[in-house]
Amino acid sequence: CELLAYTLGFRWFLRRRARRGDVLSDTTRLWVLLGAATGGLVGTRALGLLSAPLPADPLQLSYALLTSKSIVGGLLGGWVGVELAKLALGERRSTGDALVLPLCLAIAIGRVGCFLSGVTDGTHGLPSDLPWAMDLGDGVPRHPTALYEIGAVGLGGLGLARLEGRLPEGLLFRVFMAAYLTFRLLIDMLKPGLALWGGWTAIQLCCGAGLGVLGALELRRRWA
Repeated sequence: CELLAYTLGFRWFLRRRARRGDVLSDTTRLWVLLGAATGGLVGTRALGLLSAPLPADPLQLSYALLTSKSIVGGLLGGWVGVELAKLALGERRSTGDALVLPLCLAIAIGRVGCFLSGVTDGTHGLPSDLPWAMDLGDGVPRHPTALYEIGAVGLGGLGLARLEGRLPEGLLFRVFMAAYLTFRLLIDMLKPGLALWGGWTAIQLCCGAGLGVLGALELRRRWA
């Protein structure tokens, strides 16, 4: 599912970029993609490792180092990587709007894999007695948080598709980021996690920081 998410999301992005037109030069595009890939990789691994206690067993620790990932970390790290690459190149045009709908698709497909993994990948929900609570493999009825997220990004993608072309350049991506970070800030209250500060996990803290940056950028845009 992860491979399918990357493949279909990237192929759809390429088609959308070709249809919308690409204002970047080949060199700028290469560095922007490199910044996104590097930042996304660092972000997803770092936040994934901060989101759960590291096992003491060397074999389990090695497995955790290789497999721990976070969508929030990947999004924030990729965003930072792109902005740093554009800053170094002096590029001021927005490059994120064409990514919004492919990201919604990729996240939904990835969460199908999380759902099928049950409780093994740490994205499962807390125990619940709600009528739709599900046994995810450990005999305990839980919030199907992966299904919640699939529904949220599906509905959000439909709403963002209606906004596309009606917003100033770059604003669609910021709306997507704000909506997704807000959703994760709330939905992660229904997941087990390692609290770092004030009862918030590393993912929730990063969501809050990301929302603060987005708010500052929106204020600067309105005052410009």
